[in-house]
Amino acid sequence: MGDMSNSDFYAKNQRNEENHAAAFGCSVMELRSLMELRGPEAVVKLQEDYAGVEGLCKRLKTSPTEGFPGAQTDLDKRKEIFGKNLIPPKTPKTFLQLVWEALQDVTLIILEIAALISLGLSFYHPPGESNGESCGAAGSGVEDDGEADAGWIEGAAILLSVVCVVLVTAFNDWSKEKQFRGLQSRIEQEQKFQVVRGSQVIQLPVSDIVVGDIAQIKYGDLLPADGVLIQGNDLQIDESSLTGESDHVKKCVDKDPMLLSGTHVMEGSGRMVVTAVGVNSQTGIIFTLLGAGTEEEEKKEKKVKKQDGAAAMEMQPLKSAEGGESDEKEKKKRSGSKKEKSVLQGKLTKLAVQIGKAGLLMSAVTVIILVLYFCIDNFVMQKNPWMPECTPIYIQYFVKFFIIGVTVLVVAVPEGLPLAVTISLAYSVKKMMKDNNLVRHLDACETMGNATAICSDKTGTLTTNRMTAVQCYIGDVHYKGIPEPGALPPKSLELLVNSISINSAYTTKILPPDKEGGLPKQVGNKTECGLLGLVLDLKRDYQPIRNQIPEEKLYKVYTFNSVRKSMSTVIKLSDGSFRMYSKGASEIVLKKCSHILNEVGESRVFRPRDKDEMVKKVIEPMACEGLRTICVAYRNFSGDPEPSWDDESNILNDLTAICVVGIEDPVRPEVPDAIKRCQRAGITVRMVTGDNINTARAIAIKCGIIHPGEDFLCIDGKEFNRRIRNEKGEVEQERIDKVWPKLRVLARSSPTDKHTLVKGIIDSTTTDQRQVVAVTGDGTNDGPALKKADVGFAMGIAGTDVAKEASDIILTDDNFSSIVKAVMWGRNVYDSISKFLQFQLTVNVVAVIVAFTGACITQDSPLKAVQMLWVNLIMDTFASLALATEPPTEALLKRKPYGRNKPLISSTMTKNILGHGVYQLIIIFTLLFVGERIFDIDSGRNAPLHSPPSEHYTIIFNTFVMMQLFNEINARKIHGERNVFDGIFRNPIFCTIVFGTFAMQIVIVQLGGKPFSCQPLNLEKWMWCVFLGLGELVWGQVIASVPNSKLRFLRRAGQLTQKDESPEEDPNEDNEEIDHAERELRRGQILWFRGLNRIQTQIRVVNAFRSSLYEGLEKPDSRSSIHNFMTHPEFRIEDSTPNIPLIDDTDDDSARRMKYSSQPSSPNKNNNAIDSGINLTIDTSKSAASSGPASPLHSLETSL
Repeated sequence: MGDMSNSDFYAKNQRNEENHAAAFGCSVMELRSLMELRGPEAVVKLQEDYAGVEGLCKRLKTSPTEGFPGAQTDLDKRKEIFGKNLIPPKTPKTFLQLVWEALQDVTLIILEIAALISLGLSFYHPPGESNGESCGAAGSGVEDDGEADAGWIEGAAILLSVVCVVLVTAFNDWSKEKQFRGLQSRIEQEQKFQVVRGSQVIQLPVSDIVVGDIAQIKYGDLLPADGVLIQGNDLQIDESSLTGESDHVKKCVDKDPMLLSGTHVMEGSGRMVVTAVGVNSQTGIIFTLLGAGTEEEEKKEKKVKKQDGAAAMEMQPLKSAEGGESDEKEKKKRSGSKKEKSVLQGKLTKLAVQIGKAGLLMSAVTVIILVLYFCIDNFVMQKNPWMPECTPIYIQYFVKFFIIGVTVLVVAVPEGLPLAVTISLAYSVKKMMKDNNLVRHLDACETMGNATAICSDKTGTLTTNRMTAVQCYIGDVHYKGIPEPGALPPKSLELLVNSISINSAYTTKILPPDKEGGLPKQVGNKTECGLLGLVLDLKRDYQPIRNQIPEEKLYKVYTFNSVRKSMSTVIKLSDGSFRMYSKGASEIVLKKCSHILNEVGESRVFRPRDKDEMVKKVIEPMACEGLRTICVAYRNFSGDPEPSWDDESNILNDLTAICVVGIEDPVRPEVPDAIKRCQRAGITVRMVTGDNINTARAIAIKCGIIHPGEDFLCIDGKEFNRRIRNEKGEVEQERIDKVWPKLRVLARSSPTDKHTLVKGIIDSTTTDQRQVVAVTGDGTNDGPALKKADVGFAMGIAGTDVAKEASDIILTDDNFSSIVKAVMWGRNVYDSISKFLQFQLTVNVVAVIVAFTGACITQDSPLKAVQMLWVNLIMDTFASLALATEPPTEALLKRKPYGRNKPLISSTMTKNILGHGVYQLIIIFTLLFVGERIFDIDSGRNAPLHSPPSEHYTIIFNTFVMMQLFNEINARKIHGERNVFDGIFRNPIFCTIVFGTFAMQIVIVQLGGKPFSCQPLNLEKWMWCVFLGLGELVWGQVIASVPNSKLRFLRRAGQLTQKDESPEEDPNEDNEEIDHAERELRRGQILWFRGLNRIQTQIRVVNAFRSSLYEGLEKPDSRSSIHNFMTHPEFRIEDSTPNIPLIDDTDDDSARRMKYSSQPSSPNKNNNAIDSGINLTIDTSKSAASSGPASPLHSLETSL
């Protein structure tokens, strides 16, 4: 929106508003200003201007309970007046901008300049006819057969190929951007929200929410728009994303009813009326500020850079004071774009830089050798004088040498590496969509291939999340099935049905099945669905009870959270007394029960002895069958005096148990197999669940996570904490290291336990490789663990928005077997890159050596500039497409994961690269030096400038390309497999590219002519070229037969690259991957400020000393008052250089403290200038006389 002259925007709105003021009783701006208030102010404003929430709903033409009817015309009108719930995305880069960016490549720029010089010189004809003879050998053959007219072709061809490379790069970037946007919109469409329209509860995509909608909010939601609370139970919101305050804010209608978009519901539930959407919501306002702000920022920053550094630093704090919130977002946005560089990309970038440096060196040496050789040959050996009229010819030679040098460089620099990663990741992400993995961060896909541990939830991931009640204990009888309603005591039945119907979220329902004969649809919390199912099985209906006591009439609700592990609802009975219904994990609720209903529905005392018996006889047998046990209870309170509802420990106590229900959640049929595949692939699966330990163990055995007779740990949260914490209650890493390797099931765990476990495994140093941990989660409380893990999987169906926000990959079908697919794709990405590397490096090595040696021995590179560019195109772009899009196979899951610090180039790959390199070099040099005798043709060596292309060099070029083509097939296997054709037809892209390249090569050789320096070849010579190329496949088998153990030195080669490339990947690698240039700049600034700071300190100190030394020791009393201090000369400096908080202040300060160790540490830790000044001078007056080695003066001299 830029500045989109806000006034115009408002003016337009004003006009609209005047037209529609009649339609709705409030305008956008009024609502916006309302939403900016917080707490009591907001309540007052609501009362004064709108007569409370009901009044606001009236003005917005909506009903607090039923919503508005939702007719299309009404919706359109609301969207027109109040805006849509969309924040317009930044405009993507156009194709032309991408082309311009691709042109910024240094090597390409050098090539363009060289080509332009070559073009210019080819059109320049020196005066005088006799120049040919007079310039000696250099000039001979220049004017052969009117070839000079074709001199421009080479320059033009180079320019043309540069254009090709640029277009291909730009197109790749563009498609990547497009895919990424598609992905974003997919993620956005995934987020749905529950609203009430026309008294129906419907799920809407977030973008369809309009002002006036009544939204139902519950634990774990990410609020999609601003609104005012109509009714809430125990609602707590995490507003840290907007305010930075980490404490949860309690919301209630009479104290603080303002709900803001982008904040998380951490507890409770409620309903709100939407008052602002999209750009008018609080998050939207910040985003538009950012959008408008970034351009201004850039302008400002440019100005700031020009000013003196210190001044720039002074401006910093000001900005953050006002824009603290937006600054954080800004940082997040920036770091978001930076973080996309993964471990693999980090390794590759380093490798590319190293190869590039080597290439630069080679090309420089090539050019120098060629120039020297030419000069020595012409001016020293043949003693030709330098003639002015020959200068253009000499320059043409030099330009030709320069072009050869640049082409060596172009071939050496593997610009295809980053491209290959991008293509491979983008391709995988697209395909993973089909496998129900929605990837939110590209690098998660590749990290997943290295995963060594998966910590999975039980409910919904390993199980189907369709809860059904199968057993119950009621009226002192344990029923193994669901009993007939007649068999139960009527009182107990009545209480049970009421308790379940009222004490559950009213959003939880059981709907008729979608298709005939299907299972009924469960909506909302699945455990509650299981209980409601029990009510239906008892031939009762929960809906009439809910209609009789609607949500507004519930007196108090204690919602479920991970601490309580229970939920309770209080209702006011007709006689003024209260009744509380409670339900929750059986061992927790039974602890709080003092009575239980007997076989006739009367309550009797429930002693601790009875509890133990019940646990043994009822709860444990149920749990051992893998059932989740829920206890339902109630308690009556007198209405006078009213109990204090906030005193939870007393309220949730002294309950009367009604019944215990065993709920079954069957294991998903495909899970045991998926877990077996994980274990075979070297990945440990651990189950972390909130369920009872017996239930957890039973399910773990069914899934195959634990096998009877193995050595493993199954413990609950209490025991886990006892084992990992020391006496002070702190977590100790070495204690965790004793627990996690054997731990398979962690039951009754809290979110902190999950986070502690994940952190403990990641930080562990007991194994030689750092563990890479994937975590699945669906609840809000799983957020920290998902963030901490290397890869976080959130559930697409059952997951809350908070969990999805914290995750890297969303499982759209909530299924564990999709995680296995993600592992497969992740490993595939790594392998694709390795395949490409193996191919790329072989070509690089060969091409560079050939160009270099050829140039040194024969004055001319056997592979011409344009040919090199074509080879470069095959290597980089086409090969990265062909090899990066190999589909994954099951074989990938049969090996252990690579570690994080395994070198990119394994010993097998090194063997292949060197082996194929040797073969290709032998063939090419044989052709170069004795080729003319073998084929009985003219030699192409030592040809003069602008001579026509020779058959000899064409054969070399053609053979070279054929060998690359067949080696591309070899490169499909990197673990030394024999059958390189295995599954080749499953990858149509690969086949297309190989055949396409072959066809293009035929066209280039037969019709390329002068631009490609090619002479058409006859069939026999073509057969020879193809035959030599096929030799690659045979040679590949020979190389595969050489065992790696024989090649000791290769091991070292593989190791070496590791040391260079990935010095133990830093855990905060990701954040650190700032462009090097930027880092250099920053480092420069820091050093500059540090220097400034040091100098200031030193000047200050010196002056302090000088004053006290030269004035002699002053009497202590003359300096007693602060005022005297202030007027003292050494403070003049203090004032003129305000103590700007420099970047490096802390360590400077500590240095100062160390220098004056005898100085009392100042109470004012804020390093206030005055403070340190005072201490300084007191100190100096004491010790100025003694300048012994230990005195501050001595240390000062040394530091100066």
